[in-house]
Amino acid sequence: MQIITIYQGASGSGEELADAVAQSLGYGSVDREVLVEASLQYGIPEAKLTEIVEREPTWWTTFTRTLDPYRIALQAAFCEIARDHGIVYHGHLGHELIPKFPHVLKVLLTAPMEMRIAQVRERHKLNEAAARRYVDEVDKARTRRLHGMFGTDWRDPSRYDLVVNLGYMSLATAHRLIVEAAHAPDYQMTPASKQAFDDFALSSRVHATLALSQDLSQVRVEVKANGGDISVSGTIPEWISEQQVLAQIQKIPGIKNVRADLTTLPSNLGLTS
Repeated sequence: MQIITIYQGASGSGEELADAVAQSLGYGSVDREVLVEASLQYGIPEAKLTEIVEREPTWWTTFTRTLDPYRIALQAAFCEIARDHGIVYHGHLGHELIPKFPHVLKVLLTAPMEMRIAQVRERHKLNEAAARRYVDEVDKARTRRLHGMFGTDWRDPSRYDLVVNLGYMSLATAHRLIVEAAHAPDYQMTPASKQAFDDFALSSRVHATLALSQDLSQVRVEVKANGGDISVSGTIPEWISEQQVLAQIQKIPGIKNVRADLTTLPSNLGLTS
């Protein structure tokens, strides 16, 4: 099993490339719609999830609530999708939803600005000025979105394993390059990387379950997973008992044991969301 993420700005043929890579490797091809659907299990309205992963930049001006619960839900859902088989994700969030495990291959597609503008003009039937404005607005919106959710900058090439310039490389060559990298020993799953992924996936489910529970959303904990054993430490408001937290965690599939180190905060300390 491998996880390949392909990020591209507001232009190009990234989706076509992702589908071709997935077909060559026998993996599933995953896009934002699949990610949104998988996230619904955590109780977030589909309209809000769609708004967050929407490619257009207009949502940012009206979206003011904390992004943490949505990031947590998307992260847990991404792990669910990738748990049992290889995937190729095409979109602008996937590369930040999972850490850099050895069997994770992160790809950035880029191209000269004039080429990107020409592609947007053709795709959206815009004049040059409108296309240039579109590319600029989408890039800025995604920069704000990713920084708000993860504190990272998608333009940092050190966050990727491969940076492919489609201004100088054909899609066919890019396809061969990514598939060859996926077959390299560097990106194969090992027992250690599988365990690390499984632990991350389980801790993500715990975080999502607590953060998006109406009764437990005020719980502030760190979660560590180790082969099905969960350790939680942090704070809870006085109207929530430790037993409530433990009972909710123990309902999650894959949990073997739960150990808690929780401190109760009096209500006059003003615990906030």
